[in-house]
Amino acid sequence: MPTFRAGTSNNSPRAPGVALTATKMPRNSHTVPTTLKTREAGFTLVELALVVLLIGLFSAMAVPMLTGFGQNSLDASARRLAGTVKYLFNESALSGRPYRLTYNLDRQFFAAKRLEENGELVEVAGVGKKQGLKGDVRFKDIYVPGRGTFSSGEVTTEIHPVGWLEETVIHLEEGETQKLTLRINPFTGVTEVFEGHKEF
Repeated sequence: MPTFRAGTSNNSPRAPGVALTATKMPRNSHTVPTTLKTREAGFTLVELALVVLLIGLFSAMAVPMLTGFGQNSLDASARRLAGTVKYLFNESALSGRPYRLTYNLDRQFFAAKRLEENGELVEVAGVGKKQGLKGDVRFKDIYVPGRGTFSSGEVTTEIHPVGWLEETVIHLEEGETQKLTLRINPFTGVTEVFEGHKEF
């Protein structure tokens, strides 16, 4: 707040004809005490105990997930096959080239080939390369509507660039008890996975 200096106090009456001039007076600067109490660096025992508790809790949740990781060959094979089909479905639509996915039921592998403009079938690298099933997983049989069920030999399904592939039902098994059924949707390339042996 400005203070006024005119030879009289701010509260005194003014004499007529005497003008008051307003000048700003510097405020008194207050000094900040330099002896502020500083906290020692470090953690309290409660903070450390809380961190140890959280680490233990997260470890307890993660260990069961990690112990089963990679042990379920049937699920891993189903995921790999489903991912390959979807990849080829998308690649066919993007490149405008037809693909063929071949399942070898005798040697238990699958592989993709691309049909070139000159009619030559070229093996696909990367995701579509020749891949075997994991562990003791095997193809029990493959059903293609209109062509029947196959339990040996090679079965080839075509993937067209117009966004369509032959509907395919694949039965996978590991041992006598673990079975999965994979049904490939012809319009989306998405693979539905069902527990057990299912007929369509």
